[in-house]
Amino acid sequence: MLEKAIEEARKTMNKNMGGPFGALITNKDGKIISIASNTVLYDHDPTAHAEINAIRIASKKLNTHDLSDCILYTTAYPCPMCMSAIIWANIKHIYYGMDVEDSARIGFRDSAIYDFFKKKDESILKIEQIDKDKCRVLFEEYVNNNKQIY
Repeated sequence: MLEKAIEEARKTMNKNMGGPFGALITNKDGKIISIASNTVLYDHDPTAHAEINAIRIASKKLNTHDLSDCILYTTAYPCPMCMSAIIWANIKHIYYGMDVEDSARIGFRDSAIYDFFKKKDESILKIEQIDKDKCRVLFEEYVNNNKQIY
């Protein structure tokens, strides 16, 4: 399966659409549901990572946001954004090729984001809480209207 993700990544990488990142999602029986690559440069979208693109395709194809019966194959250890999306999608198993240090060696900065989560480094990003009471009203409306938690 990973070879198919590599092939997909190579196609778009060679067209300068994105980096060397490909992802593939299967069901638990090994049937391919989606395959995608990184298209950040082509789409001018910093969220167009291979894993995110594969999740979007699989979710549409299966008509659900819950991919708990799925397996993800990816050419590199998922960045923090992708890891979050994988967790939100309820995917329980990932197979990956390269690790965070390998990505860093060719210039990708995933480790800076992981470091931010550890240290809350304000030179990377400043985060401030404001208007909590106003936002609480919105959250209460959601709960009071019995909206779905996902």
